[in-house]
Amino acid sequence: MFYQWMIFLHIFGAISFIYAHGASGLVAFRLRTERDPQRIRAIIELYSTGRMVGLLYGSLLLLLAGGVIAGFIGHWWRFGWIWTSLGLLIAITVAMYALGTNYFSRVRKAVGMDGMQGSQAQEAGLPVSAEELDALLKRSPAHLLALIGGGGMALILWLMIFKPF
Repeated sequence: MFYQWMIFLHIFGAISFIYAHGASGLVAFRLRTERDPQRIRAIIELYSTGRMVGLLYGSLLLLLAGGVIAGFIGHWWRFGWIWTSLGLLIAITVAMYALGTNYFSRVRKAVGMDGMQGSQAQEAGLPVSAEELDALLKRSPAHLLALIGGGGMALILWLMIFKPF
């Protein structure tokens, strides 16, 4: 019965994690066509609230804890599929964090909002010109982020269901 609860928590964590990412995914795609700095600031604020960040990392922790504990209870750690799934989750998280955070920080700075440079907070500066903003927004990694996140999650799901090795 405890194993089923861990699977439940693992799946609930995954669904919550994807839900929390929905806002940032929509923002990434919407920014590709938006050019009004005021609207860009409003759109970015949709996903960058403390509650959304808390939900994102809390659900990731729930996903990991439920999966790791279920892996021990089910004696899955001797199989390659679970290690591959965990490695993929880490790689996806690192790649999406690096691509997404870097891009969104540049957009925030371009429209005169506070941002991040690596792990350092950056105060708001002067907004860039319309041409510079347009060039930045055209370089959106939205499709690449969707491919990495969606494709990676599909691969992890395949590994968990079919347990090929």
